[in-house]
Amino acid sequence: MVGKMPTEAVPTAAVKFFGAGTAACIADLITFPLDTAKVRLQVQGESKPSDGRKRQKYRGVFGTISTMVKTEGPRSLYSGLVAGLQRQMSFASVRIGLYDSMKQFYTRRSDQTGISIQLMAGCTTGAMAVAIAQPTDVVKVRFQAQVKGADGLQRYSGTIDAYKTIARDEGVKGLWRGCFPNIARNSIVNCTELVTYDIIKELILKHHLLSDDFPCHFTAAFAAGFCTTVVASPVDVVKTRFMNSSSGKYSGAVNCAIAMLKKEGPTAFYKGFVPSFLRLGSWNIVMFVSYEQIKRTVTRAQQTWESPF
Repeated sequence: MVGKMPTEAVPTAAVKFFGAGTAACIADLITFPLDTAKVRLQVQGESKPSDGRKRQKYRGVFGTISTMVKTEGPRSLYSGLVAGLQRQMSFASVRIGLYDSMKQFYTRRSDQTGISIQLMAGCTTGAMAVAIAQPTDVVKVRFQAQVKGADGLQRYSGTIDAYKTIARDEGVKGLWRGCFPNIARNSIVNCTELVTYDIIKELILKHHLLSDDFPCHFTAAFAAGFCTTVVASPVDVVKTRFMNSSSGKYSGAVNCAIAMLKKEGPTAFYKGFVPSFLRLGSWNIVMFVSYEQIKRTVTRAQQTWESPF
């Protein structure tokens, strides 16, 4: 990202593309239970009991994880992991891996630099990533939200079955359910996450507070995770509810948001905030630190292969 590496070790666009996808998969493997807990907390309250009384099955991130392990087993925490990894390889590769290339493209076109170029690049790669990877996100959310019934059966038996069932029962449009709110959400997330990381890392290096290494990457990634959670939580909750809903329940993302506001109040838009922050903060740290190291390692390896002597 910002903070150029030495001229002899500048990563290519291909290294950034595949490095971002790999780093995002590493981050997902480590933080997936937190993401699953976040989804369960976000969809809680969507279905109203017949007696009209509010019941909360899940309370807090660790309470949610504990309840899931007791009632559904430890594997439930990783429900949807395959789709999640598929999503990251296609999604993160585009939104993060192409970010620097998109900044260069806009800079050449406008002869400008600064935050406006960064925001435009973040919005563009975020929207591109959603257009490509939306089906994987829908399947991931469906798996994370599903709970075993009394008969032990689940909504989908596997990842491939989920893709097939959604396409069969809801049409191809079902796989792109929530695409527009997801584009809005990920444009916001991408801009906040990448631009915040960019700016903080640049300031740290500019003022020589830290060297371009782990402590610098950790600090910038943590700040990016917090800022992203604050800004993106309302859109994220609406996206999760809408993508998990049955066909016809909501006429659109706006209708879903209005229904949430009427039924549960404004606090519903920040349901799962703590797990969202724990997940985004830890995910950003693991992803950005891994991404920076992968870029350097691969680039140095390439240099060694090209000039062995």
